[in-house]
Amino acid sequence: MHILVSPSILSADFAKLGSEVAKMQDAGADYIHIDVMDGQFVENITVGAPVVSAIKPHTKVPIDVHLMVAKPKTLITDFVKAGANMITVHQESVHHLDRLLTEIKEHEVRAGVSLCPATHESNLEYVYEHLDRVLVMTVNPGYGGQAFLPSQLAKIHNIRKRLDTLGLSKVELAVDGGMNPKTAKLAIEHGANVIIAGQYIFRNEDYAGNITKLKNPPS
Repeated sequence: MHILVSPSILSADFAKLGSEVAKMQDAGADYIHIDVMDGQFVENITVGAPVVSAIKPHTKVPIDVHLMVAKPKTLITDFVKAGANMITVHQESVHHLDRLLTEIKEHEVRAGVSLCPATHESNLEYVYEHLDRVLVMTVNPGYGGQAFLPSQLAKIHNIRKRLDTLGLSKVELAVDGGMNPKTAKLAIEHGANVIIAGQYIFRNEDYAGNITKLKNPPS
């Protein structure tokens, strides 16, 4: 299984964000991950569409936007115009999930759904065919630097099994939260193929080495 890595800019140096994003591309990143928080769905507040517009000229790597917000529908058009290539919304914040996923894809942008740790994977049952990505949160969303929750490994396994049963092998299964080579290895063994990481990648200047260790975790 080919493993992809999406560095989260939440852990980057915001004073030189364009440079950081360019370095991620050179280091082998497959996506650039943008965590959008509104202070309502989660307590923290981060960035908006103008940041996506600002970093877009600095990379050819697809930008994946994770909307941790109370009203994602109101933000879709802004992030599409800003240059997002993928938009992931939370199952917990959307009443009519299939409708919103369809709307995202009508903009010719890839669509994903994220699940908080307490949300059961059965909530995806009627939207799998609309998805380009399932994102399993392996921490409670809102803050970087949290510890990985091993309880989510069973969820990852069950979603991978369901995707395989439905013949949806092209749907990405991403994990986000507490990622390092050890936890990435566990997630990959249970079926994940996209690793989203912030603090581990940006912990030093060896971005390429850190990304490689997530793609190919040592035994």
